[in-house]
Amino acid sequence: MPAQRLEGRALAQRLRDELAAAIATWRPQVGRPPGLAVLRVGDDPASAAYVGQKEKACAQTGIASFGQHFAATVTQAEVAAAIDALNRDERVDGILLQLPLPPHLDSNVLLHRIDPSKDVDGLHPVNLGHLLRGEPGLRSCTPAGVMRLLAAYDIPLAGRPAVVVGRSILVGKPLALMLLAAQATVTIAHSRTADLAAVTRGADILVLAIGRPCLITADLVKPGAVVVDVGINRLTLPDGTTRLVGDGDFAALEPVASYLTPVPGGVGPMTVAVLLANTVQSYCHHHGLPLIPACEPLV
Repeated sequence: MPAQRLEGRALAQRLRDELAAAIATWRPQVGRPPGLAVLRVGDDPASAAYVGQKEKACAQTGIASFGQHFAATVTQAEVAAAIDALNRDERVDGILLQLPLPPHLDSNVLLHRIDPSKDVDGLHPVNLGHLLRGEPGLRSCTPAGVMRLLAAYDIPLAGRPAVVVGRSILVGKPLALMLLAAQATVTIAHSRTADLAAVTRGADILVLAIGRPCLITADLVKPGAVVVDVGINRLTLPDGTTRLVGDGDFAALEPVASYLTPVPGGVGPMTVAVLLANTVQSYCHHHGLPLIPACEPLV
């Protein structure tokens, strides 16, 4: 039997519908909608596409956008000043700095400058600390999206061996902490892992977050494993056209896995949905509103 697909699009739409209904209820009493500011630097086509998707999703959900686009030559001080202004702006509940940045900008310093209560990407040390300690807080969007996807398909995690391939601060490390909080037994594999195949074949839950197209093949996966592919890679075909592929070889993994995320259409839509949910969570915090289920972190 081919793997059942973990479809993110439909679940993301349900979350957006729940958020939109709540915003429509709250806006008259608050006097404004939630506000999200996405800061983009330069003209990287992938970043432009991602920001466009986020702004479109905001419009569909009823969230106001306060995005800013800077030239690639912008200075560190100019971006820092923009973040400071957004921290003070009472219309803005969430601030996201679109990564990667040009090499002359220090992303860590800029990320640390964002008010933790507006850090809807969950990358500020305060929010990562809350995750580490199991305390309430804003969670990293892609890892939280993965957890919501697994929960929506009733995939049990407690006690099961889970392997995360990739150790980035964006996905690998926070997702490992979330899986650990869900009582999974977690291993992180990376470029220095001595025998990757031996590690990945031991996983009931295998998450791919390495940014290498089609690296994980069927011989690296336990039969019946749940495979969550976070990778989004643009592959150039022999005829010159391009297509998006994950970090796993989807065609090879489909007969082996029990569940498998498609790329695109799996984790990607969930990342955007959680970004919106984090913005609404921050809005609720700022105005003393009760959180709806779509805004409640799962771990």
